[in-house]
Amino acid sequence: MGDRLHRPALASILLPVAVGILTLLPQSLMGNPAEEENAGNSAVLQRVKRGWVWNQFFVLEEYTGLEPLYIGKLHSDMDKGDGSIKYILTGEGAGTTFTIDDSTGDIHALQRLDREVKSQYVLRAQARNRLTDRPLEPESEFIVKIQDINDNEPRFLDGPYRATVPEMSKIGTSVIQVTATDADDPTYGNSARVVYSILEGQPYFSVDAKTGMVRVSLADMDRETKENYTVVIQAKDMGGQLGGLAGTTSINITLSDINDNPPMFDQRLYQMSIPEAAPVGSVVGRIWAKDKDVGINAEMKYSIIDGDGREICDINTDPTNLFGIITLKKPLDFESKPSYTLKVEGTNTHMDPALRNRGQFKDVTIVHVSVEDVDEPPLFDSPAYYIELPEDAEIGTVLRAVSARDPDAANNTVRYSIERSSDPEKYFYIELTSGSLMTVRSLDREEIGWHNITVLAMEMSNPTQIASVSVAVRVMDVNDNPPSLKHYLEAYLCENAKAGQLIQMVTAVDPDEPLGGQHFYYSLAPEAVNNPNFTLRDNQDNTAWILTRRGGWSHQDQTVFYLPIVITDGDEPVQTSTSVLTIRVCSCDREGNVMSCNAEAYSLPASLSRGALIAILACIFVLLVMILLMLSLRTHRKKPYLCDEEENVHENIVRYDDEGGGEEDTEAFDIAAMWNPREAHHHHHHHHPPHLSKMRQDMLPEIESLSRYVPQACVVGGGGDSNVHGYVLAKLLEADVDPCAPPYDSLQTYAYEGEGSVAESLSSLQSGTSNTDHEYDYLNDWGPRFKKLAEMYGVLETNNPPLW
Repeated sequence: MGDRLHRPALASILLPVAVGILTLLPQSLMGNPAEEENAGNSAVLQRVKRGWVWNQFFVLEEYTGLEPLYIGKLHSDMDKGDGSIKYILTGEGAGTTFTIDDSTGDIHALQRLDREVKSQYVLRAQARNRLTDRPLEPESEFIVKIQDINDNEPRFLDGPYRATVPEMSKIGTSVIQVTATDADDPTYGNSARVVYSILEGQPYFSVDAKTGMVRVSLADMDRETKENYTVVIQAKDMGGQLGGLAGTTSINITLSDINDNPPMFDQRLYQMSIPEAAPVGSVVGRIWAKDKDVGINAEMKYSIIDGDGREICDINTDPTNLFGIITLKKPLDFESKPSYTLKVEGTNTHMDPALRNRGQFKDVTIVHVSVEDVDEPPLFDSPAYYIELPEDAEIGTVLRAVSARDPDAANNTVRYSIERSSDPEKYFYIELTSGSLMTVRSLDREEIGWHNITVLAMEMSNPTQIASVSVAVRVMDVNDNPPSLKHYLEAYLCENAKAGQLIQMVTAVDPDEPLGGQHFYYSLAPEAVNNPNFTLRDNQDNTAWILTRRGGWSHQDQTVFYLPIVITDGDEPVQTSTSVLTIRVCSCDREGNVMSCNAEAYSLPASLSRGALIAILACIFVLLVMILLMLSLRTHRKKPYLCDEEENVHENIVRYDDEGGGEEDTEAFDIAAMWNPREAHHHHHHHHPPHLSKMRQDMLPEIESLSRYVPQACVVGGGGDSNVHGYVLAKLLEADVDPCAPPYDSLQTYAYEGEGSVAESLSSLQSGTSNTDHEYDYLNDWGPRFKKLAEMYGVLETNNPPLW
């Protein structure tokens, strides 16, 4: 570089000196003809002369000398050389980059100048009196311009580069354009004129010398042979001439793939196997047609184009679109067909437009699928069974026989059973070997209309092989239920009702479901057909009306009527039932609204005198007093027994069909009650009319229950011992032959327990003397849960008034 810069450095020394001398010469020395011409013509007016005339200096950059670089000289006309004038330099770089000799006006550069950093400097100069520091001339501005030399090589600011070009591209295909930048002055010489050339990458690629465009220079480059290339590009200034500076960059060029290779299966024949018990959808195997291309150019589509397994197997592409997955679409059976053959074709899904003339790329292979034999469970001859059976079918009726066989070549024996969870009530039974399904309980459609049972078939040689089948049994309806009244079991009748008035419309329900629909026929029971109070009209639409036959009703005469209604259905066999409709006579207002259905006393006439009212009240008072006296006497009658020495008095009646208590059974008997057992019964019937008597259904009071069936000869006459002996034998015989007698072997009567309690005695003794102490009619109203108690303790009324 020193040789190159020697000549410019010399010019940088001589040229400023010459320019400075020329510019600093006084205007008078330069010679101005206009002023000489006007000198004689103007004696009064004279122009002031400028001290110096100058504009700019030029200096070359990158000076490498040891001494400061001389730039120029400032000189004023007023400078006599005696040192009285002082030169001052200000502006850009003054004092740091540039300095001036204040006596001579010489300007030097103290630092190396670089045009690429700063191309010019603006400075100001002034001449001043050294003693007074007064300006002798106005301040003047001048420019120092830095002249360029070729000191910067071209640079690729965006390098290194990456580019892609499709494989098999034609010659001249553009790849990428590179650009180099030179920091030197493009307007001065050839320092910034760049020329491009390729240093590495031939013969595959070339570069345009002026534009830097890289192009393909070799045809049919194959990505599958070589995919990546490195190209080195040089940029040289000075137009590429000798001595110019150069810069380089690299380009990594990748050949992109096109679909220029057909797929090819790695095997001409695939062998696969699958168990015959494999479920539908199971994977049989995987095949792959390999393709040298990549990406979408290697994606495949597979299809079965021929073979006897087309109906059994299917093929799909996996999510990567590379492999073919063969799956099962129908069940297999080794015994019927042990192997299948598939002809599979693999085709590229994407075709390159430039290679359409080659046609579609594809390949074909053969797949052989072997079916493996496994021990299979029994196979029923039907996937499900449906049976219809009438509900009145007898126990032991055979519904049908289910059949299953072992599909394996061994053909093992099969045994049948019913899965108990499907028939928890055990309505059905299946014969172990024949598979005959039969009933073992009576069926009722109204209870269970459908039975869905599961029949199991098991191989005898391998109990783990079990098959199941569903058997749906529909119970067909038979007319086996009588109709009955729906909801309306009680009606109300106003006292002011007239003859022919509608009391209630009744309808019936029947749990049976005949094919032609329900048809009910209504009538009164034979014993109530001719009753004078009510009649029934069948409307022939499954409803009936209850009408009155008379007027003049009064609930003082009778409050309740019971009307038996006979209901018959229209199906075969005909079913009939009788329902009782309760009709209550009630007091109603004028609009017919029920006010009261209870028996009420007649209202007194409004003209009743005050004396009559007092008499009535007095009678009521006397009755109350008498009732209190009777209660008091009854209480005093009981107290002497409590003062007896033995307060715990009780009576034991022992049935001698039980083992006695031995010596411990020392309780005394009141044998007097046994001498006249009819007395209590006679006393009971003496105080109560026959039509009002009520009898306990379970057992009568102790004395009556022990004596009502004893023959008279056993009770009256004879000696005391013989009477007692005969009575006991009679009662023993009665207990032995009576299947309904309560199983009481010993009846303990505690007559006076509960002394001092508000509830008094809890004993049932002497309950036969009262008809109101123990009435259990209310048990009939408590529903079916208390039906048994109502039957045991209910009261049977005799001599009742008419029901209708």
